[in-house]
Amino acid sequence: MRVLVTGASGFVGKALVQRLALQSGCFTVAAVRRLPLYGAAAFCGVLPAGTVQWVELGDLAKAEFRTGLFDDVDVVVHCAARVHVMAERDADPLAAFRAVNLDGTLNLARAAAQAGVRRFVFLSTVKVHGEGTPYGKPFTADAVLCPVDPYAVSKMEAERALMALMAETGLEVVIVRPPLVYGPGVKANFLSMMKCLDKGIPLPFGAIRNGRSLVALDNLVDLLMICLDHPDAAGQAFLISDGEDLSTAELLRRLGEALGKPARLVPVPLALLKGAGVLLGKRAVMERVCGSLQVDIGKTRTLLGWTPPVSVDSALASTAAAFVAGL
Repeated sequence: MRVLVTGASGFVGKALVQRLALQSGCFTVAAVRRLPLYGAAAFCGVLPAGTVQWVELGDLAKAEFRTGLFDDVDVVVHCAARVHVMAERDADPLAAFRAVNLDGTLNLARAAAQAGVRRFVFLSTVKVHGEGTPYGKPFTADAVLCPVDPYAVSKMEAERALMALMAETGLEVVIVRPPLVYGPGVKANFLSMMKCLDKGIPLPFGAIRNGRSLVALDNLVDLLMICLDHPDAAGQAFLISDGEDLSTAELLRRLGEALGKPARLVPVPLALLKGAGVLLGKRAVMERVCGSLQVDIGKTRTLLGWTPPVSVDSALASTAAAFVAGL
């Protein structure tokens, strides 16, 4: 099987390329934005010889792809995207997200279909369903889509465009919607939490009793591998998680244990936390930290026969080990 992975230098794409390189019978075309900046040695360590070809992807928004990019490719796994931007500077964020996440995705998928590619696996986001759930009432894969921010809107629109393309061309489309992904090398808020725990900084989340679904990088990659060729995956959208939801307080406690630095959690009332978020201009961040976002992976388990192979504690341990090692 020949697999084209876009965004191959990114957090998820890099891990998927590593996994594919070890999979018997697989050859990977690892597509990146600018080839001189990336390479197998820099991003994937030592890979088995003859398992990965590194190429420049081209311009998604302009449909300018490298000649021969899809030659003999069976499956495209599309991880490249304009991701959620915390400090947005674009004058028209929705247009900027659409250019890459909608137009670019459709350009890539249409070119793949015209080249005879059999399947297109699209890495979307749980945010197409919304920003949160009532505690104990998780999103399901077939629930109504209700995106809030421009990033999520662009991903929803891409999903719909891909399904229309599938009906038009026969290209098999598979959609995977992960929540927050963590693992060795994680950045953003998860990294900030580890830094605070490592320094012993008291955190005001001891009274939080919410529920958050997360997914370990290894678990996400495992599901993407299954979606490459599972006969029942075509035309479907799947939610994914570790199968165990945690409150923010519990996540910090268990992450602290993995780091060997017990979490110092202060039980500040929820109303005060949210008020502080408003005053500091961090309302959205505080809503995510204090609120619930849970997903039901029943469809993924039943239709694909998939169970998360890595436990939460094991994934937190590997994430903490990489942090301690400076990786």
